Amino acid sequence: MTSHPSRRSALKLGAAALTAAGLPRLALAQDAAAKPASYIDSPFWAEKVASGALPPLERRLPAVPRVIPVVAPERQPGRHGGTIRTLMGDQRDIRFITVYGYTRLLVYNEELDLVPDVLEAVDVQEGRIFTLKLRAGHRWSDGSPFTTEDFRYWWEDVANNKRLSPGGPPQALLAADEPPKVEILSETEIRYSWSKPNPVFLPSLADPQPTYIYMPSAYLKQFHERYADKDTLQAKVKSVRVRDWGSLHERYSRMYRPENPELPTLDPWRNLTPLPAELFTFQRNAYFHRVDQNGRQLPYVDEVTMTLGTAALVPAKTAAGDSDLQARYLAFADYTFLKDASKRMNFEVKLWKRAEGAWFALMPNLNAIDPVWRDLNRDVRYRRALSVAINRPDINKVIFFGLAKESGNTALPGSPLFSAENATMWTRSDPALANRLLDEIGLGKRDGDGVRLLPDGRRLEFTIETAGESTEETDILDLIKQDFYHVGIKIYPRSTQRDVFRRRIIAGQTIMSASSGMDNALVAAEMEPDALAPTSSAQFQWPRFGQFHESGGREGEKSDIPEVKELLRLYHAWRRSSTHEERRDIWQQMLRINAEQLFTIGVINSTLQPIVVSRHLRNVPDTGFYSFEPGAFFGRYMPDAFWFDDERQVKS
Repeated sequence: MTSHPSRRSALKLGAAALTAAGLPRLALAQDAAAKPASYIDSPFWAEKVASGALPPLERRLPAVPRVIPVVAPERQPGRHGGTIRTLMGDQRDIRFITVYGYTRLLVYNEELDLVPDVLEAVDVQEGRIFTLKLRAGHRWSDGSPFTTEDFRYWWEDVANNKRLSPGGPPQALLAADEPPKVEILSETEIRYSWSKPNPVFLPSLADPQPTYIYMPSAYLKQFHERYADKDTLQAKVKSVRVRDWGSLHERYSRMYRPENPELPTLDPWRNLTPLPAELFTFQRNAYFHRVDQNGRQLPYVDEVTMTLGTAALVPAKTAAGDSDLQARYLAFADYTFLKDASKRMNFEVKLWKRAEGAWFALMPNLNAIDPVWRDLNRDVRYRRALSVAINRPDINKVIFFGLAKESGNTALPGSPLFSAENATMWTRSDPALANRLLDEIGLGKRDGDGVRLLPDGRRLEFTIETAGESTEETDILDLIKQDFYHVGIKIYPRSTQRDVFRRRIIAGQTIMSASSGMDNALVAAEMEPDALAPTSSAQFQWPRFGQFHESGGREGEKSDIPEVKELLRLYHAWRRSSTHEERRDIWQQMLRINAEQLFTIGVINSTLQPIVVSRHLRNVPDTGFYSFEPGAFFGRYMPDAFWFDDERQVKS
């Protein structure tokens, strides 16, 4: 991903200026781009427009559409037509059309700034009052108006309905457990306000799996007991064979996983295929709100198809030319095979960087039930000794052909929070230092095999457990096994089924595990730093500390480690923060503590993901970051601006 400061929106500069002036208001407006003088419709709709079955494009677009500059040399303006074929392994994978389409109230752009997408603008006061402005004339894919009534319906009739939302509104709508005051100002303006700052609110709207705070009310009211005729509703419940009206509403209202072809959407493509099926077709949304700088409505491509099959066969089917755009179910281990096939087939293989903080990391369990191992894992000198004992360049060369990056578990260079010092801290291979640190801890005694002895006389040998989901994990552990043996530590890699793996870690039966690090290392100050503090039992380095936090103290255990307590304090400070500067400072402190303390021992990151692309599909970047958060995989690179240059592909 390449950053282009000259192309940053007026939004970012305006935000900085307002903050520098100490003003408590931040206005987020869409990227500055001239509104085209006229608009260009897809020939796909020509017959429907001519017959009057569909309004002309000028009446289908919002009054102020979002203008996407498709600018060379990175991208070229395209033309309409064609079908993108892709392969999936499960019917639930249709959610990826929602992820890839990345249509959200706000989105992250290539510089990781939040910018309006579906919204025309956002006004923020004191970090706690958010006024959202919709685009006048915006419509759902069925042509019904998209207005603040859709927000009111969700808030009053879904989020605060005991049957549909027994747990109440989602966490992003709570600030210190306080729900928002919601005010409908007009058909196009709605305000959410709290007495305290809520820094989670806007980022949650931009997530790949977003917090939906609106629903297509005109369609869904037919399934809601407050609006539907009682007898008619009961007849629908009976015909669909569900328990009650709530189950009916849930079935037909899924926006993230678009299983209902009748459900209106704002996404670039809408599902035409009911379940069950082996081939899903997604057709262009005639009312989509984005256009390129020439006025051509996006998406360029008219249809996307998803063919379902066995996940293990996706690499072979891709190599046979059955997909125009494929990354899911492909791994770096498939690269050589796919590259060889590309010489004979009509596709190319690009390599994007994966965006985990560490593709592979060791997780000493600070909550191990064995007191000797628990105390050892909690000693930072021990964690540092383990880290410097690892020969990361060797792992990179042997497993990843030297194409990955040796690093701790931290922000990536593509992040505005990246620190080279954090990335390299305690990562340089230094067996002599590892030996000195281990001796200093009191582990100087060894047995006849050269393995160090614990204070109670047991050997310093333990099992490192994994979920066993890749051969690369096993290969890396075999190399680390040799490194550790050179400093007197003996390990035994063991793979277990993922559910068992997690249960053993939470129970404290696992001394150390191996997994990926931060799921998202393309972090920005506005993103929640929950991965850096014990906030979840799914964090393998401190599962019971995380369990204590997520259960409100009912389960798990409260941390007594000063640095961990400081991370929690900083995390809560971020949740109360109201300015970008506060949040950035907190992120930097938390990243620094994690780098110094090595609660997770990152080994390697920036590993490569094969991206198979038809040679005729344009505007797919040669390099990029492949990640669910914040990139929505392809989403941040805007697949609606991908297009075919081959006349045979363009059917319209």
